Amino acid sequence: MNASPIVVARAIAREAGGLIAAALGGRRTVERKSAVDLVTEIDRASERLIIEGLRAAFPRHDIVAEESAPARRGTGTHCWYVDPLDGTTNFVHGLPHCCVSLALSGPEGAIEAAVVFDPCKDELFDAVRGGGARLNGASIRTSVAAKLDEALLVTGFPYDRREDTEFYLKYFEAFLKRSRDLRRFGSAALDLSYVAAGRFDGFWEWGLKPWDTAAGWLIVEEAGGRVTDFDGGPYDPWSPRILATAPSLHDEVLRVLASISRNDRRSV
Repeated sequence: MNASPIVVARAIAREAGGLIAAALGGRRTVERKSAVDLVTEIDRASERLIIEGLRAAFPRHDIVAEESAPARRGTGTHCWYVDPLDGTTNFVHGLPHCCVSLALSGPEGAIEAAVVFDPCKDELFDAVRGGGARLNGASIRTSVAAKLDEALLVTGFPYDRREDTEFYLKYFEAFLKRSRDLRRFGSAALDLSYVAAGRFDGFWEWGLKPWDTAAGWLIVEEAGGRVTDFDGGPYDPWSPRILATAPSLHDEVLRVLASISRNDRRSV
């Protein structure tokens, strides 16, 4: 009998999450991929565990993982997108807000199954295409927010934020003036999962990679939310911009994005 991808992904994510939870708050060996992009031995240990588990269960599937596998589209019929520790900076500082993110794309490139596991809170978000989204087995839905001035939004800043600070702050300022409030939590996979669960009403960010967004994308959509690029077009996990919101809020958020001078828009 073939293994169920979602069952395997849940088990592997929980096992990798155990490594993270056991190491949280301890002393870390930290390397810099850039001035603000960090990696630890736990990122790599978690990724090894995940890749070994996926290869054992699905030897013909491609794997695109943050720390080791090539950052390009898979060439096979199925591809796993793996973030072994999303929220590394939080983890390095002992802040208990990080997760493991796994997503499986099918022959047409659509995400078919997704798991985001937060070992710090023992919260497992998952979804199978057409089957709804869940948190620890219970169904979840996006919020019913319909007005931006009543919405709690979340965002992040990409790794070039020191060079392009003013550019990103224009968007932050625009939403700060129009929404109920903003948050910046440092884990895109959890930001998206929280939108799916109705904890946040919307999320936008630049410069993310497929391992950051693929799982959360499906979880949001299966929870009834909308996910697009900044122009309202179909989202692609290889594209640089993502917007995810409660369905009734999406068009208003798109209008705010469009209101910012197109001379300032970038394809980052």
